[in-house]
Amino acid sequence: MTPDLPRLAPGEVWLVGAGPGDPGLLTLLAARALQDADVVVHDALVDPGTLALAGAGAHIVAAGKRGGRPSPCQPDISARLVAEAKAGRRVLRLKGGDPFVFGRGGEEALALAAAGVPFRIVPGVTAGIGGLAYAGIPATHRDTNSAIAFISGHAAPEAGGLDWEALARGAPVLVFYMALRQIGAIAERLMVHGRPPEEPAAIISHAATPRQQVIETTLIGLGEAARRAEPPAIIALGPITALRSQLDWLGET
Repeated sequence: MTPDLPRLAPGEVWLVGAGPGDPGLLTLLAARALQDADVVVHDALVDPGTLALAGAGAHIVAAGKRGGRPSPCQPDISARLVAEAKAGRRVLRLKGGDPFVFGRGGEEALALAAAGVPFRIVPGVTAGIGGLAYAGIPATHRDTNSAIAFISGHAAPEAGGLDWEALARGAPVLVFYMALRQIGAIAERLMVHGRPPEEPAAIISHAATPRQQVIETTLIGLGEAARRAEPPAIIALGPITALRSQLDWLGET
């Protein structure tokens, strides 16, 4: 039985999480919004197979941010969403993973609220959970961790903003987003504050896509391993990564 789902209405914006890659991870609301939308404004990390589910008449607009490449600025993206909605169009803002987990969905929602544009938030599977699962790594396990920390690793660790001593000691599992360039320096900072150098770690590139690659390593080896990995990548540190030897359900080991 098909559930009675809400519909994306003219003049409305839905901020939707597309998950980490596999179109099969879309929620029912996300799939419905793709069919309803007049305009789909999408991030660079949204899988082409997901965009292929859009309605035949939808206008597809790329608005992805990729490090080191020309990218739309955030105020321009937010202004585009407002303008399209005020023109009476049904607007889908499609973001990789979850829009509220390092996705700037909060900024865009605030801009819509300030402009008086009605919106809906549709959560998605974040890469720090779904990407790990596709690599055969559980985010939590009763025998390894009762806490997990998600960290944006985009900035250099010396830039400030994080208490690295507290982070090193505070959670048995750390999951880093957007950290491939900085992970060597991050690893050094964590070891200085007591994380064991041989702690198991994994880098998952192109998670939940046919291009997925997993590099198993250790905390001290993360910097070298990162040079062999392709972005985008999610990085997991802690005892959960050792479970991959038994849980690699995709058979990539």
